[in-house]
Amino acid sequence: MFMGEFHHNIDEKGRIIIPAKFRNELGDKFIIARGIEKCITVYSETEWNNIVSKLKTLPFTKKDARTFTRSLFSGATECEFDRQGRINITSPLVSYADLQKECVVIGANDRIEIWSETNWNQFFEDNAEKLDEVAEHLFADGDFE
Repeated sequence: MFMGEFHHNIDEKGRIIIPAKFRNELGDKFIIARGIEKCITVYSETEWNNIVSKLKTLPFTKKDARTFTRSLFSGATECEFDRQGRINITSPLVSYADLQKECVVIGANDRIEIWSETNWNQFFEDNAEKLDEVAEHLFADGDFE
């Protein structure tokens, strides 16, 4: 499980340090891709394969399925760490997520997300006061208690 929030800078070549505790869980090779809310997602090979299996069950005739699949796979790339524990994010992904200098690397259970600090702060500000409502809707049937 990935959890925690870490602040790191991305350099001019698109490289960013991934925290050591995340590196150990990811393994030697992993996948980076477009996230849903203007962030970069990082998946272990196992988790990526789980997502691919689920996407294969979506009907090709549904426009939403084609749109999501194209968006996810066109930006996805296999990655590995350099000697300093950095990953190299492709320029299309850097642009997509508006990554400037300051970035936030978060653990999100089964994946890592990389956000621009500005976008992360805005996301958190927009949603902080709604967390109780979100929790109520997600766990309305009492499964979490």
